[in-house]
Amino acid sequence: MNEDELKKILEAVIYAADEPMSLNRLMSLFPEDNHPGREAINAAISQLQEETADRSIELKLVGSGYRYQVRQNYAEWVSKLWEERPARYSRASLETLALMAYRQPVTRAEIEEVRGVSVSSNIIKAFIERDWVKIVGHRDVPGKPALYATTKGFLDYFNLSSLEDLPSLAEIRDIDSINEKLELSMPGENTAMAVDEDRPVATDANVLDEISPEIETATATDVDKLAEPVNG
Repeated sequence: MNEDELKKILEAVIYAADEPMSLNRLMSLFPEDNHPGREAINAAISQLQEETADRSIELKLVGSGYRYQVRQNYAEWVSKLWEERPARYSRASLETLALMAYRQPVTRAEIEEVRGVSVSSNIIKAFIERDWVKIVGHRDVPGKPALYATTKGFLDYFNLSSLEDLPSLAEIRDIDSINEKLELSMPGENTAMAVDEDRPVATDANVLDEISPEIETATATDVDKLAEPVNG
């Protein structure tokens, strides 16, 4: 097949898919006797991305693969299609999620030590049910507590291709900033973690300060170990 036909096939498949498509998944669609090859598929994807550069939609690489999506600049207009008000997340939920994202893998006790209060099992359960967090092992200490880390689903939801795309802690000093940077207020979201819309949500700066030292010493290798490859 020629390059133009390959582009059209990939465009149709990615557009129609109900989840992001990894490179390996895209490659598996073609028969061996008429396979374009990884290099040609990558080149076609790059061309498709260039073609949407000036459009209101984009071909975006997120944690688990490629997807077409509305650019953030136009999300406000698209959200008018739904009547639901954006969900708001409790201070406890956002602090817990921030600690899991920036300090992973982390135990519940370690989160509680930083926050200074107990973490509701319902919060962790909700994150797991949303496929934002999963158990990746157990700490080698008495009791063998579970270690939690974020998932590809977390990256997909927050429009990140890898953990390295998380905003730096220097950019985030309160919960409102986290909402803005990670787009936590999403249309149509209803959750047990939500709080009253009229109630202000804020976090103590010391929670983020506690996360900072470990993040500053983390290497790219450390981050790569925590994120699963998108080509799988």
